[in-house]
Amino acid sequence: MQRSNTDVWVGLFVLLGGAALLFLALQSANLLTLNFDKGYQVSAKFDNIGGLKPKAAVKSSGVVVGRVESITFDDKTFQAKVTLSMEKRYAFPKDSSLKILTSGLLGEQYIGIEAGADTANLAAGDAISTTQSAVVLENLISQFLYSKAADGPSADKAKP
Repeated sequence: MQRSNTDVWVGLFVLLGGAALLFLALQSANLLTLNFDKGYQVSAKFDNIGGLKPKAAVKSSGVVVGRVESITFDDKTFQAKVTLSMEKRYAFPKDSSLKILTSGLLGEQYIGIEAGADTANLAAGDAISTTQSAVVLENLISQFLYSKAADGPSADKAKP
């Protein structure tokens, strides 16, 4: 069988389309970031990280300013140590604070950073000490149920 020039071009077009779909799928799932400009790394410790995963976004005012590089467990303080890779063009004060937030009711978790008022900025290797752990939905439900059970029967039902 003889191959024509058209067959080669169609094959290349199909391969290019498949590569583009793969690229879009990886980008939308936050599994691929094309940032060749190295930033700086900072770390923070949290009591509970919930469902936070590596490569999760670090956002300030809704803008992605970095990514979660790694998550490890510190067996001395019994806390999760999160290493963040911040983009070089965004400089935050040293007294900035971090929160683990959820996009939507049951969406993916990300880290929100709120800028402080210090004159010195974060540098590579710094540790952020002001953190707020993730709100775990199961804990909220159990606290609500426990408080309702502790209230007991209402005073209206007790009257004859």
